[in-house]
Amino acid sequence: MKITQKEVSLIVDDSLMRVYVASPAVQGVYPGIVFYTDIYQLGGPMIRAANYLAGYGYVVAAPEIFHRTEPIGLVMEPTPLGKMRGNDNARRTPVPAYDADTRAVIDFLKGESSVDSDKLGALGFCIGGHLAFRAAFEQEIKASVCCYPTGVPKGKLGRGKADSIDRVSEIKGDMLLVIGTLDPHIPYDDRKVLLQSLEDAKVKHKTFICDNEHTFMRDDGYRYDPVASTEAWGEVIAFLKGIFN
Repeated sequence: MKITQKEVSLIVDDSLMRVYVASPAVQGVYPGIVFYTDIYQLGGPMIRAANYLAGYGYVVAAPEIFHRTEPIGLVMEPTPLGKMRGNDNARRTPVPAYDADTRAVIDFLKGESSVDSDKLGALGFCIGGHLAFRAAFEQEIKASVCCYPTGVPKGKLGRGKADSIDRVSEIKGDMLLVIGTLDPHIPYDDRKVLLQSLEDAKVKHKTFICDNEHTFMRDDGYRYDPVASTEAWGEVIAFLKGIFN
């Protein structure tokens, strides 16, 4: 499906938040997805991922997650310096600020005539996977896809400890976790806590686990695995289709 692209500006906490929006080109009403990037923001790999998802019939809204600490349009490269800068941005952003951004994008999607406001979901990578996990606390979110979500069991997200693992019972929608067993950012013990918490709270969830490293779906890095990434995207598309179609 062909897509269209546009840039939107939202004001959150007196800060201008850029939102990249990719939508099906064919006029209609589609499910909406809040799309969270990794720490490098809206660079080529994340734009391509958002576009790819939109092509399957979703209105995808991707905010710049560090709009409070970086200028509009800033993209960090996946280098040691870029990683340092991205992690510092994450550290300096209060956890409630991330939640406010989620609320703003949800409200934006609900106001779009091309979006079915009863069919909203979230998807994210790395820190964005954690943000997609927290987005599931919002009552409108029917499905969340968390790709190698970092810091959930230990509450590592931004300034202050995130209460994500303590709020699992608030999740009413379905969830898909995409995890690599070789990912040092989500070690076995963290995976065990995360999955057990979902089980205990009776959250409907699925897990795609493969023998890969962190960011194996990011198509510009040395950890990129095209085969595993394609398989993971197949799981993601099937999961969302099962919820929204």
